[in-house]
Amino acid sequence: DPPQPRRVSPTLRTIRHRILAAYRGQEYYHGDRKSGHGGYRYDGRWGPIAANMCREYGFSEQSSVLQIGCEMGYLLHEFLQIHPAMKVRGTDLSEYPIEHALPSVKQRIQKAPYTALPFDRGEFDFVIGLGVVYELNLADAIQCLEEIQRVGKGKSFITLGAYKTQEDLMLLRYWSLLGTTFLREDEWVEVLNHVGYTGDYKFNTAESLGLVLIEESR
Repeated sequence: DPPQPRRVSPTLRTIRHRILAAYRGQEYYHGDRKSGHGGYRYDGRWGPIAANMCREYGFSEQSSVLQIGCEMGYLLHEFLQIHPAMKVRGTDLSEYPIEHALPSVKQRIQKAPYTALPFDRGEFDFVIGLGVVYELNLADAIQCLEEIQRVGKGKSFITLGAYKTQEDLMLLRYWSLLGTTFLREDEWVEVLNHVGYTGDYKFNTAESLGLVLIEESR
């Protein structure tokens, strides 16, 4: 099904909202919707996603999965509901989501930059990065992709902020709080080829996010 329209404008999210979001603390997770999630809570929506990934990638009790930028660990928790013995680990950039993580995964999450993951080479069968790569500047995005390749065994799934037209780019910039590197789809492919990325990826675009520009009265 197509996403529900998200109405955006140049004043939807101001620099003040982006400053608050940048701390990735209470305001981002449990504050106003313009500054973040607007009330981040566990509601089971990650269950079907976890089940689909387990089927798609053949996860089992013996699998090891890392999610960078896992926030409060909802997806990791769902993996454990399906395969309780599965090795799941997560990282995030701030302490707040880790402190408020679900009990089932709280001890499995640690604070770490996306550009220097505290894990051994080839430690994980699969690495997940949803909405994290394009939060970084291009140099750090490249290093993050190299880290994903290093700690994994070549299988991963990431999302990338991408556009086809200047209007698409404008909509993404109006909507995103933390997005930094938005590239054309062919440019992202060149970046992925440059680092030798071997996993799967999906483009987050204005269309896939259902972004619609609204005219503001003057």
